[in-house]
Amino acid sequence: MEFGDMHIHPLADVQTRRIGPDTRIWQFTVVLPGARIGARCNICAQVFIENDVEIGDDVTIKNGVQLWDGLRIGDGVFIGPNATFTNDLFPRSGRREGPFRSTRIEAGASIGANATILAGVTIGRDAMVAAGAVVTRDVPPATVVAGAPARPLRPVRPEERR
Repeated sequence: MEFGDMHIHPLADVQTRRIGPDTRIWQFTVVLPGARIGARCNICAQVFIENDVEIGDDVTIKNGVQLWDGLRIGDGVFIGPNATFTNDLFPRSGRREGPFRSTRIEAGASIGANATILAGVTIGRDAMVAAGAVVTRDVPPATVVAGAPARPLRPVRPEERR
């Protein structure tokens, strides 16, 4: 289904109209009414986006990712398949107390497949999180991190920047 200059797959459940131009949202994706999505984004299949989520321009979110309340994603971010985000460090069934911890992914950062990002961290500008990493603390700008828990490996090389 085309809405102006954006594409929303007919099997997606998109409840927000705060979506920038040239954004594509694919099948089996759910976007709640309070979410904001920037321009030229590609939101792949089977993504869930909660209300208090802000996504910048030129963002790619691959299949199987859930974005929970409090998440802020900068421009040009890449989020790999099945990356996991949290917004509550002590979750309990039946208890939904907010506000939730805010997590920030700064412009140009990349998050590898199956990485886990705990609530309240900031992933710095142009940082790279390796596939399968578990991020428990802030990631400095332009740094590659890997492991569980994630540790700095090296600086991002110039050819790895966007």
